[in-house]
Amino acid sequence: MKRNKANFKKVKIKDIAKINPDSIGRNYEQEKIEYVDISNVGSGNMIQTQEMNIQDAPSRAKRLVKSGDIILSTVRPNRRSFFYFRSPKENTVISTGFAVLRALENSDPKYLYYSVTNQTFTDYLTSNAKGAAYPAVDADIIYDGEVFVPKKKEDQSRIASVLSTYDDLIENNEKRIKILEEMAQRLYTEWFVKFKFPPRLRASTSSALRSGQAGHEKVKMVDSGTEYGKIPEGWGVKTLKNIVNVISGYAFKSSDFQETGIPVIKIKNITSSNAVDTQNVDFVSPVLATDKLAKYFLKDGDMIVAMTGATAGKVGRMSAHQTMLLNQRVAKIDPNSGYYSFVWGRIGTEEAKNELYRLAGGSAQPNMSAGQIENITLLVPVRNIVLEYERLAFPVLQKILLLQKRNKNLSKIRDLLIPQLVTGKRGLKA
Repeated sequence: MKRNKANFKKVKIKDIAKINPDSIGRNYEQEKIEYVDISNVGSGNMIQTQEMNIQDAPSRAKRLVKSGDIILSTVRPNRRSFFYFRSPKENTVISTGFAVLRALENSDPKYLYYSVTNQTFTDYLTSNAKGAAYPAVDADIIYDGEVFVPKKKEDQSRIASVLSTYDDLIENNEKRIKILEEMAQRLYTEWFVKFKFPPRLRASTSSALRSGQAGHEKVKMVDSGTEYGKIPEGWGVKTLKNIVNVISGYAFKSSDFQETGIPVIKIKNITSSNAVDTQNVDFVSPVLATDKLAKYFLKDGDMIVAMTGATAGKVGRMSAHQTMLLNQRVAKIDPNSGYYSFVWGRIGTEEAKNELYRLAGGSAQPNMSAGQIENITLLVPVRNIVLEYERLAFPVLQKILLLQKRNKNLSKIRDLLIPQLVTGKRGLKA
């Protein structure tokens, strides 16, 4: 298909898709559902689903999805929460905060997905959203939205196939990231929770992570006098401030932000997958980057934690090709030399996130201070064991950052291609 706008036609969504075709009630035949709420979905990725009894499900658990269905957030569409379902479980139910789009026979489902998640369509939804506190769009707004489609369905499929290649690479990297995270966490648990640590292991990273080698049998266990009970001799129950420095972000004024300049990481940029969104950011002028802001600069690998709001307790590690600044309501956790991997093993788990959230109060407006984070208790081993763990775990954590960077680059290339291909501005070779 050569570049030729004449091969495309402008259509309304109602001409190529159905919206919210299947719904359920309390008499749904399945006892349990896999529920997807707004908080479970990012821009093209699913964080997780929640299994629950249908009788316990919230009233907004209404919409059923099938293979090839697309969900778009109708609340705050500018946040770009969307997902394409390849093969969902038959009992997957979506919140009414989403619209479910199902392609008609004349439309390729994946092409439809790329069309309605294109930034131009997001801008259309955002400009037509109603409501101040919770701006939202209804089905009629989506139905009336216009997109370009190739006149031949096979051309739609070809475009979708090219763009899907990038998504497939991203998904594969995400799977690799998950495996690496599990490897590092498993080693942390073995050494510092189960105390099955080898005092002087000198194996390779991969073999150490896989093995159940233990050199801990002869270590004397002593009463810690704390909730930790008996611990290895020489270890201590301490607070986080003994091994890290916690720095709260800088309070930029709203008037400081502009369209270009130095990127600023805000609380919204911490994702639910221990990563940091470094693409959808605000900026401040380089003029503001004086020496007084030096401690607020972020570098590759820095750990940050959300301190307030519904996202309090979420943590992430920076993976960016440029220096950025830290905004207020977010803290940077700066470990002492040799303790980087150990500290991440302590705070990078779901249990730790929940602990931090409780620390923030868990109320309507949770809030925590840098001092509260520093006072979190933890079991600190003797230094030689920490350093050995660092030697093994740090390369794994670095590999995760590398894969995250690759995914950001792949996403950037794909997002540049989408508006070119789905409008006919750029064609594919025959």
